[in-house]
Amino acid sequence: MSAGEPDGRPGPPACSLCGVPKGDEIRVRAVRGAIRVPADTPEHVLGATERLLREILRRNEIEPDDIVSVFFTATEDLVSAFPAEAARRMGLGAVPLLCAREIPVTGSMPSVIRILLHFHTSCSQRDVVPVYLDGAESLRDDLD
Repeated sequence: MSAGEPDGRPGPPACSLCGVPKGDEIRVRAVRGAIRVPADTPEHVLGATERLLREILRRNEIEPDDIVSVFFTATEDLVSAFPAEAARRMGLGAVPLLCAREIPVTGSMPSVIRILLHFHTSCSQRDVVPVYLDGAESLRDDLD
């Protein structure tokens, strides 16, 4: 971690997740997340997607300008809205956004929106915090 600038001024603030000064060795990382949607209505799909996306951004200290792209998937029972619409409503319309259908594997959890978000950061991949909400936590039994 740098102690500051050569002239004694403080250096850039450090990331609270990994301690690396912001601006040092920026790389592209990815973070995953998922949320169960209580009903297939536009309000529920968009509300759940926005909540998940905001939580991913908050927990990983991601600023909108650091987002490279966002990939959304929805299980085949969710057909009332495009999850990417929630991101556009949040002001992320300049970010490349893509929606797709989740593979319908027998016995898989229904009513799930998943997000794969690529972003610029100085943190390592191990410092990235995945976010699983509202019952989707069981999709990742390896997470606390």
